[in-house]
Amino acid sequence: MTIAVDFDGTIVEDRYPAIGEEYPFATDTLRMLIADRHKLILWTVREGRELDEAVEWCREHGVEFYAVNKDYPEETLENNPYYSRKLKADIFIDDRNIGGRPDWGVIYDMVKHRKTWSNIMDENKSDNPYISGDSKYSKTLKKKWWQF
Repeated sequence: MTIAVDFDGTIVEDRYPAIGEEYPFATDTLRMLIADRHKLILWTVREGRELDEAVEWCREHGVEFYAVNKDYPEETLENNPYYSRKLKADIFIDDRNIGGRPDWGVIYDMVKHRKTWSNIMDENKSDNPYISGDSKYSKTLKKKWWQF
């Protein structure tokens, strides 16, 4: 699979333009995904010197991305007239997901076993009063869901 991974707020705490502290198990998980033969693309708003610093930080932590802010390493506007910053990835790992970024163990489980967010929620229903079928919270959430 091709997996696009954000940097600030996802791999490291968001301290842009500085580089924040690594989130627990972020680079461990990324190295495992690479070992599992996934193509990882660093997908970030960083440019110039800040981008170079992020790429180097990842290298120093054992993470070498397949590409950075493009679909493949050699992609340029000159050799791809349809070049777009919108990546063609199978999965996007980003702190701006609805519900935020899951912890890195959950991310790895989802990718490794091709689980959806729904699968994860179903597996954890009994542990979460907000999604448990017999809780007062789920009844309230169902009533109010998508009513704008």
